[in-house]
Amino acid sequence: MVIIHQRITIIRKSKPVEQNVNEELLWLGDALGLFSMRDKDKSCFRVFIELLKSAKLKHPLSSDEIALKLDLTRGTVIHHINRLIDSGIVVHEGKKYLLRVSTLSALVREVQKDLARTFDDLAEIAEEIDQRLGL
Repeated sequence: MVIIHQRITIIRKSKPVEQNVNEELLWLGDALGLFSMRDKDKSCFRVFIELLKSAKLKHPLSSDEIALKLDLTRGTVIHHINRLIDSGIVVHEGKKYLLRVSTLSALVREVQKDLARTFDDLAEIAEEIDQRLGL
């Protein structure tokens, strides 16, 4: 039996008013619960962007490569990568990391499928519990 733990957070926020790629990327990441308010230097956002760039090239990056490119400590990069892995956004290939899929639209579709599977599981278990409780 394989146990999957994935934290999916969806936050409903107003879309950015002006068309600005950085603002839209921040909005997307915030809406997916990827970025924390405590992340004052936006290091998680920067790690995400670096992984997005590498996805375009289909070139996984090591935590050391990301840390060097962003002038962050390896510990900071690992912390953010682990959060992105927990959310199902990032996967690792050996000792390197990349986005789960190569485009943002595909990423949103995959998260949508994850949510649908989770709700299917919730409904199934709820029905079983209802039957056991005679509800």
